[in-house]
Amino acid sequence: LVCVLLYSMFINDDTGLYSHLIGVPKALLPGIGGKKILDFWWETVNMRQLFTEVYLVTNADKYKHYERWATANDFPVENVVNDGSTTLEDRLGAVADLELAIRSHKLQDDIVVIAGDMLCADQNFDIAQVIRFFRSKPGELIIHYELEESEKSSSRGIVEVCPDTNRITRFSEKPQSGLTASRLASVVFYCIQRDTLSFLSDFLNLQPQATDRSFGRFWEWLINEKQLDVFGMKLPTGFQLIGQVVCYQKQVSFSTEMYAISLRVGLMGNPSDGFNGKTIAMTISNFWAEVTLVESQTLVTHTRTRLFRSLQDLFCISRKEGYLGGLRLLQATCKKFYQFCSKQGIALTKQNFTLKYDTNIPRQVALKLTVTVPLTLRSLLTLQDLPKPVRANFILNVETDELFITAGLQDRVVQVYEGLVCMDFSKKLMEEQGYGNYVSMDMSNLPLFWLAYLSDPSDSGRIHSNIRQRWLSGEPQVVEAMNTFAELTDQARSALQDRDWSRLAQLMDQNFELRRSVYTDDCLGPGNLKMVLLGKQFGSAVKLPGSGGAVVGLCLDQDRLVRLRAFQEAGCVFCVITPYNPSASTVCGQH
Repeated sequence: LVCVLLYSMFINDDTGLYSHLIGVPKALLPGIGGKKILDFWWETVNMRQLFTEVYLVTNADKYKHYERWATANDFPVENVVNDGSTTLEDRLGAVADLELAIRSHKLQDDIVVIAGDMLCADQNFDIAQVIRFFRSKPGELIIHYELEESEKSSSRGIVEVCPDTNRITRFSEKPQSGLTASRLASVVFYCIQRDTLSFLSDFLNLQPQATDRSFGRFWEWLINEKQLDVFGMKLPTGFQLIGQVVCYQKQVSFSTEMYAISLRVGLMGNPSDGFNGKTIAMTISNFWAEVTLVESQTLVTHTRTRLFRSLQDLFCISRKEGYLGGLRLLQATCKKFYQFCSKQGIALTKQNFTLKYDTNIPRQVALKLTVTVPLTLRSLLTLQDLPKPVRANFILNVETDELFITAGLQDRVVQVYEGLVCMDFSKKLMEEQGYGNYVSMDMSNLPLFWLAYLSDPSDSGRIHSNIRQRWLSGEPQVVEAMNTFAELTDQARSALQDRDWSRLAQLMDQNFELRRSVYTDDCLGPGNLKMVLLGKQFGSAVKLPGSGGAVVGLCLDQDRLVRLRAFQEAGCVFCVITPYNPSASTVCGQH
């Protein structure tokens, strides 16, 4: 396996910030810590000894720059290939440069081609995972990334990738607007099989002009016309193409990232989310969790709340929250994230980090520590992005497959989308597209909701009981109940849209009574029943917002709100809900 590094031109600097770098090739610009960009690549491809040889192609105008670099960095000077060009007008073209390196050194191996204007942090990128993925596929490999909103598809080579096989079905070189819906852009980072190298000269014979000898045109010809099997692997966001000053500045800087998420409450339809039903849930600002991501030499996960003031403090916290707290969730998320990206052909940076979490969510409200899973994933998405529906599925898989936590999709969806979300998990949708239909709803002028919870934690697995087994076996009562939950959700959605709060209150009560009939009082437990009865006693609609340990209510008479403080006298915690609206980046008003 041979690696070929292609030279690049200069950075386009209209700001004057880097006037001292005028004339310096982009590959020799200083990166993080002052090291040249090419230094990072040389260490990346050299440290693992994955390649038998590494070559660097440049032009005659900048050959001396690279020759001096090679001498200073123990790079074999004889492997610096000079294409003889000195201006843009007499350049050979990128494909011709690669063909020159292959022909002049009689290369007959698989080739990895990398552009010199891509910047990555020191040891942040494991090129071995690219090689492994390339070896696992029966064809060539193109690295691609998701365009940012500010980037236009007409400025890049755009690939359309089959999500199941990772095969690139079409390549469009700088397409005009509307020609493709894909936002996946290729970069000059390719793996080419030895048997495919002969196509380079065939292509060059068809393209006598240097302007047409770009890799974009080559792949367009090879994929669209020759129908060769070419596969795609997604580039981490830790990479940047260094063309403009803004790209250069973005990559050489680093900052601590903090991510927060609000608690959710299920307003209607739960727990049918795990049974192909429909639900409505809402995020609230009263309780939150946050995960902080900081660059570090080694990978570390910990919680801010694990500093104990005394042995008694340790005893009390351990008795309530266990020994590991959310650390197992952080670790499981990281493990599953790496596994997912490896399987999907998504390249990851090797950059290490410290993950730490903090939260004020009471354990009994919603198994508070599971909220660290979407937060951890969100922080990891600084390394890579995933569509929201896929993100929700991923979070559920971490909890169910890795940690064996009984859970449904509702909480994961609303924590990803945030706000007031209506969710349809029908069997047909889940089988056809792998996820449900998720619709964000208007949060303006919502009625007054409240939340009360027990002082003692509740266990989700116990509350869910044996319902899943009964549902899978087709027990009529359970199947009919889940269908009814979905119908109640449809009616609740209409009530929310029509601002019919009396109807919504009736539906919330029906939701609880239906759940009670299926799960039975023994399963729900005396604590939950006590809170429901207490809420009803003061004329409020009440239901369980999650697995148990808390109740959510709708109070239509604000004068009765004071009387609901009786929850506190009964040993519960009571609070008025403040809905969280992500589109407004603030809390919603209530009437």
